Amino acid sequence: MDQFKLAELNSNETAQYIVIQLGAEQYGINIKFIDNIVRMQNITRVPRVADYLKGVINLRGEVIPVMSIRLKMDLPADEITKATRIIILKLEQHGMIGIIVDEVKEVVTLSSENIEKMSYDAQEGKVNFISGIGKHNGELISLLDLNVVAMEK
Repeated sequence: MDQFKLAELNSNETAQYIVIQLGAEQYGINIKFIDNIVRMQNITRVPRVADYLKGVINLRGEVIPVMSIRLKMDLPADEITKATRIIILKLEQHGMIGIIVDEVKEVVTLSSENIEKMSYDAQEGKVNFISGIGKHNGELISLLDLNVVAMEK
């Protein structure tokens, strides 16, 4: 079993990530979790929910909760522009959820050798949203840990 894990770690697997912009930072979301990317639309408020939960949208007859990833990560509130998008994520534990992002930049392919895993530092709260750092064309892309992002505080 351990030999299998070693072989898995040494192989040069690749994964595709959508690069999003949140403020001045670039983050990557593994494309396998993305169901859809839609333009900003009217979000119906839901009373008595956490402030980062903006409400729900109706997408093809399905009601999907939408969260502000900026508020969830203790960043300044969203500024809605023409570039603002809602990324619909399909997560095993949480089902479908939408996250508001400032802009969708590009799709990049990262090999396992270009991703450095993050170790969690309890003193820096934001680190737990990041599963690793991807290196692409000389730029660093913080890779989001979507299970932590979607988790309730």
